[in-house]
Amino acid sequence: MRIFFKIFFIFAFLSTPKLTLGQLKVTGTVFDSSRTNYVENVRVETTSGRSVKTDSMGRYQIIVNEKDSLTFIYQSRPTQKFPVKNIADLTQFDISIGVRVKSGYRTLKEVLIFARSYKEDSIENRRTYAAAFNYRKPTIRTSVSPSGAAGADVNEIINMFRFGRNKRMKAFQARVEQQEQDNFVRYRFNRNFVRRITQLQGAELDTFMVRYLPAYEFAVLADEVTFNKYILISSYAFKIELLKKVKTEAKKEN
Repeated sequence: MRIFFKIFFIFAFLSTPKLTLGQLKVTGTVFDSSRTNYVENVRVETTSGRSVKTDSMGRYQIIVNEKDSLTFIYQSRPTQKFPVKNIADLTQFDISIGVRVKSGYRTLKEVLIFARSYKEDSIENRRTYAAAFNYRKPTIRTSVSPSGAAGADVNEIINMFRFGRNKRMKAFQARVEQQEQDNFVRYRFNRNFVRRITQLQGAELDTFMVRYLPAYEFAVLADEVTFNKYILISSYAFKIELLKKVKTEAKKEN
């Protein structure tokens, strides 16, 4: 029975009318070097031979293969190639090219990608909330005065008796740490990545993302193969559940 369902789902994937297996859609916007002005008529090409042009708002969308790379060409001058497998968010691959639309066109001197990595976001978050992340329960500690004399840290002694403040800081620390863990899980278990593996779309994908959201410990410890296998096996269970629901509803109607 399990083999039957696997064959059924593979057949469904191959017969999908929008995108065939292994195909993806990349969308985004092309800006000039100021990152504020849209660039029209930029040709977006894939290494597999597809091409489109940006509209008056600098927007584009193009079908790609997983092994494709994208090149942006303006006035016959191409950028470097961007492998699809390295694009973090296929729905918002925005770039800035080295031209100024309002002050005349120039050669492509640089290409800037707006996407930020999870590591960069995490570092910035820890800098912003450093006081919370670095909070320690007040205790008696020594300090050294400018003259070199050692003594008890008066501020630490005072903070020991600020019970309300300590309680709030501890709660805030737990909150920012939990937020960081949640962000990491969402980084690994993101919609584009899950959609590639499961081929789920729309409301079904939304339901799957909530129901099978992995625990932080698993997201941290699981290697790529184990993590991908979890998503794939979970998708089989989810689709079997959907199929049973359809059969049950059909019986009720009859």
